[in-house]
Amino acid sequence: MLAFILTRVAQAILVMLVVALLAFTMFRFVGDPINQMVGQETTEAEREALRESLGLNDPVVVQFVRYVGHAARFDFGNSYQFKQPVSDLIGERAPATLELSLTSALLALLIGMPMGVFTGLYPQRWLSRLFLGGSLVGVSLPTFLIGILLIFIFSVELGWLPSFGRGDVVRLGWWSTGFLTLSGLRSLILPAITLGLFQMTLIMRLVRGEMLEVMRTDFIRFARARGLTDRAIHFGHALKNTLIPVITITGLQLGSIIAFAIITEQVFQWPGMGLLFIQAVANVDIPIMAAYLLLSSFIFVTINLVVDVLYAAVDPRIRVGA
Repeated sequence: MLAFILTRVAQAILVMLVVALLAFTMFRFVGDPINQMVGQETTEAEREALRESLGLNDPVVVQFVRYVGHAARFDFGNSYQFKQPVSDLIGERAPATLELSLTSALLALLIGMPMGVFTGLYPQRWLSRLFLGGSLVGVSLPTFLIGILLIFIFSVELGWLPSFGRGDVVRLGWWSTGFLTLSGLRSLILPAITLGLFQMTLIMRLVRGEMLEVMRTDFIRFARARGLTDRAIHFGHALKNTLIPVITITGLQLGSIIAFAIITEQVFQWPGMGLLFIQAVANVDIPIMAAYLLLSSFIFVTINLVVDVLYAAVDPRIRVGA
């Protein structure tokens, strides 16, 4: 098991080095950072002195090694637009994105899995058909359109929920949370539903397909012949054998929720990392863009590593094969 984990960690480090190379290439060769940091009145001598002090005249290999070393310490330089360290800007926005993403993932998992189990066990019932028909909406409609429709219905027409912002937050050290205020919870509902709807329908349809497949296998017939109860068969045998694909989708979708919450944050003006990235793109703020690329990749790689370890824990055959 230890050798399996070490192999996956080595692979994860290699992937992060490749991503760091891409981020460094964007940081180094997309425009001149000096032009973003100084004004037109700056002389050529001052520009050259600044370039020397930043190490931009060093060989590319030296610059890349230095960039990786700084990134490993979460030092991504200063923002061209805000004139502040990028790590501080991301640290301020990260709690909003993480709370929204984790709430959406939890919502998708807690609702999607029971719906998938129900539709898999009772595929002919009218409620199962209703769930399947509703899931087509979550799969087909784009995220921004779902968000706009929810805003129109629940904010404009009914006036029940706020249409933008994060509401009131409470500071707990460096972390800011909206879970402890009514305004924060009300502001979280619409963005969380918007972001988690696609993942919920995906999990539901995956669990349904796996349950239908498992219920037709020989060991389920053998379990019925032994006289086991339906509860033991459904949840002790059938559901357990659907866990591997569910773990895969849930892990990867959690990474995608965090990395691609950009559209939802833009629609609801949610003050997270995604909205910061949109502002960075509009202002060609390369340090923020490169940092977002690195952090998103780090989240994906970490989640994939955790998923691989869970694979080995759930299915020993994977561990033996490795």
